[in-house]
Amino acid sequence: MSVTAIRGARLDEIEALSALCVRSKAHWGYDAEFMARCVPHLRVSPEAVGKGLAYVAAAGEVAVGVHQISVKAASAELDLFFVDPPAIGTGVGRQLYRHAVGVALAVGCRELIIDADPFAAAFYAAMGARYLEDVPSDAIPGRKLPRYVQVLRSPR
Repeated sequence: MSVTAIRGARLDEIEALSALCVRSKAHWGYDAEFMARCVPHLRVSPEAVGKGLAYVAAAGEVAVGVHQISVKAASAELDLFFVDPPAIGTGVGRQLYRHAVGVALAVGCRELIIDADPFAAAFYAAMGARYLEDVPSDAIPGRKLPRYVQVLRSPR
Protein backbone atom coordinates (compact mmCIF):
# COMPACT_ATOMS: atom_id res chain seq x y z
CA MET A 1 0.00 0.00 0.00
CA SER A 2 1.38 3.37 -0.95
CA VAL A 3 0.78 6.57 0.98
CA THR A 4 -0.10 9.32 -1.45
CA ALA A 5 -0.12 12.09 1.15
CA ILE A 6 0.50 12.87 4.77
CA ARG A 7 -1.66 15.85 5.62
CA GLY A 8 -3.00 17.67 8.60
CA ALA A 9 -6.00 16.07 10.26
CA ARG A 10 -9.31 17.89 9.97
CA LEU A 11 -11.88 18.47 12.70
CA ASP A 12 -14.59 16.83 10.59
CA GLU A 13 -12.73 13.52 10.56
CA ILE A 14 -11.88 13.17 14.26
CA GLU A 15 -14.46 10.42 14.81
CA ALA A 16 -13.27 8.38 11.81
CA LEU A 17 -9.62 8.78 12.82
CA SER A 18 -10.38 7.82 16.41
CA ALA A 19 -12.16 4.71 15.09
CA LEU A 20 -9.03 3.89 13.06
CA CYS A 21 -7.00 4.08 16.31
CA VAL A 22 -9.39 1.66 18.01
CA ARG A 23 -9.29 -0.80 15.07
CA SER A 24 -5.51 -0.68 15.07
CA LYS A 25 -5.25 -1.32 18.82
CA ALA A 26 -7.79 -4.16 18.60
CA HIS A 27 -5.72 -5.77 15.83
CA TRP A 28 -3.42 -7.19 18.51
CA GLY A 29 -6.18 -9.37 19.98
CA TYR A 30 -6.98 -7.48 23.15
CA ASP A 31 -10.25 -8.51 24.81
CA ALA A 32 -13.38 -6.35 25.00
CA GLU A 33 -12.79 -5.21 28.60
CA PHE A 34 -9.24 -4.09 27.81
CA MET A 35 -10.40 -2.24 24.69
CA ALA A 36 -13.23 -0.51 26.58
CA ARG A 37 -10.66 0.89 29.02
CA CYS A 38 -8.43 2.05 26.16
CA VAL A 39 -11.03 3.76 23.97
CA PRO A 40 -11.03 7.09 25.85
CA HIS A 41 -7.25 7.28 25.33
CA LEU A 42 -7.45 6.55 21.60
CA ARG A 43 -9.17 9.76 20.53
CA VAL A 44 -7.70 12.33 18.20
CA SER A 45 -7.73 15.64 20.04
CA PRO A 46 -9.48 18.67 18.54
CA GLU A 47 -6.80 20.81 20.22
CA ALA A 48 -4.01 18.89 18.48
CA VAL A 49 -5.82 19.23 15.16
CA GLY A 50 -6.19 22.97 15.75
CA LYS A 51 -2.51 23.34 16.61
CA GLY A 52 -1.38 21.35 13.55
CA LEU A 53 -0.05 18.47 15.63
CA ALA A 54 -2.28 15.66 14.27
CA TYR A 55 -1.68 14.14 10.84
CA VAL A 56 -3.22 11.57 8.54
CA ALA A 57 -1.50 9.17 6.16
CA ALA A 58 -3.78 8.75 3.16
CA ALA A 59 -3.82 6.29 0.30
CA GLY A 60 -5.85 8.26 -2.18
CA GLU A 61 -8.83 9.51 -0.20
CA VAL A 62 -8.65 6.75 2.42
CA ALA A 63 -7.04 7.38 5.82
CA VAL A 64 -4.62 4.53 6.55
CA GLY A 65 -2.76 5.98 9.53
CA VAL A 66 -2.71 8.77 12.06
CA HIS A 67 -0.19 10.35 14.39
CA GLN A 68 -0.56 13.02 17.03
CA ILE A 69 2.11 14.68 19.15
CA SER A 70 2.07 17.05 22.07
CA VAL A 71 4.89 19.44 22.88
CA LYS A 72 6.34 20.03 26.32
CA ALA A 73 9.34 22.37 26.22
CA ALA A 74 12.08 20.70 24.16
CA SER A 75 10.32 17.32 24.17
CA ALA A 76 7.47 16.01 22.09
CA GLU A 77 5.34 13.06 23.10
CA LEU A 78 3.88 10.70 20.53
CA ASP A 79 0.33 10.68 21.89
CA LEU A 80 -1.18 8.61 19.07
CA PHE A 81 0.41 6.51 16.38
CA PHE A 82 -1.81 4.01 14.59
CA VAL A 83 -1.96 2.30 11.23
CA ASP A 84 -5.21 0.76 9.95
CA PRO A 85 -4.85 -3.04 10.15
CA PRO A 86 -4.99 -3.69 6.36
CA ALA A 87 -2.00 -1.33 5.99
CA ILE A 88 0.13 -2.81 8.80
CA GLY A 89 3.37 -4.17 7.39
CA THR A 90 3.16 -2.21 4.12
CA GLY A 91 5.55 0.64 4.96
CA VAL A 92 2.84 3.10 5.99
CA GLY A 93 4.11 3.07 9.57
CA ARG A 94 7.67 3.90 8.54
CA GLN A 95 6.49 6.85 6.44
CA LEU A 96 4.17 8.09 9.15
CA TYR A 97 6.83 7.76 11.86
CA ARG A 98 9.38 9.71 9.85
CA HIS A 99 6.74 12.40 9.41
CA ALA A 100 6.04 12.54 13.17
CA VAL A 101 9.77 12.91 13.82
CA GLY A 102 9.89 15.74 11.25
CA VAL A 103 6.97 17.54 12.88
CA ALA A 104 8.58 17.30 16.33
CA LEU A 105 11.84 18.63 14.91
CA ALA A 106 10.06 21.45 13.07
CA VAL A 107 8.44 22.70 16.27
CA GLY A 108 11.83 22.87 17.99
CA CYS A 109 11.90 19.62 19.97
CA ARG A 110 15.10 17.71 20.63
CA GLU A 111 13.48 14.40 21.50
CA LEU A 112 10.33 12.40 20.90
CA ILE A 113 9.05 10.35 23.83
CA ILE A 114 7.03 7.23 23.04
CA ASP A 115 5.06 5.12 25.51
CA ALA A 116 4.69 2.10 23.27
CA ASP A 117 2.20 -0.69 23.16
CA PRO A 118 4.31 -3.81 23.80
CA PHE A 119 3.32 -5.15 20.35
CA ALA A 120 4.78 -2.00 18.75
CA ALA A 121 8.03 -1.87 20.75
CA ALA A 122 10.08 -3.66 18.08
CA PHE A 123 8.85 -1.18 15.46
CA TYR A 124 10.05 1.83 17.45
CA ALA A 125 13.39 0.18 18.15
CA ALA A 126 13.79 -0.58 14.42
CA MET A 127 13.08 3.09 13.68
CA GLY A 128 15.99 4.13 15.90
CA ALA A 129 14.24 4.91 19.17
CA ARG A 130 16.06 3.85 22.32
CA TYR A 131 14.36 2.03 25.19
CA LEU A 132 14.43 4.01 28.46
CA GLU A 133 12.27 2.25 31.04
CA ASP A 134 8.86 0.76 31.73
CA VAL A 135 6.19 3.25 32.82
CA PRO A 136 2.63 2.85 34.13
CA SER A 137 -0.16 2.82 31.56
CA ASP A 138 -2.61 5.70 31.89
CA ALA A 139 -5.44 3.44 30.67
CA ILE A 140 -4.93 0.10 32.41
CA PRO A 141 -4.09 0.09 36.15
CA GLY A 142 -1.09 -2.11 36.93
CA ARG A 143 0.01 -2.38 33.29
CA LYS A 144 3.49 -1.22 32.29
CA LEU A 145 4.46 0.16 28.89
CA PRO A 146 7.95 0.38 27.43
CA ARG A 147 9.04 4.01 27.07
CA TYR A 148 11.32 4.92 24.18
CA VAL A 149 13.09 8.11 23.19
CA GLN A 150 13.96 9.20 19.68
CA VAL A 151 16.73 11.79 19.72
CA LEU A 152 15.98 14.38 17.06
CA ARG A 153 18.68 15.80 14.84
CA SER A 154 18.36 18.47 12.22
CA PRO A 155 19.22 17.29 8.71
CA ARG A 156 22.58 18.60 7.55
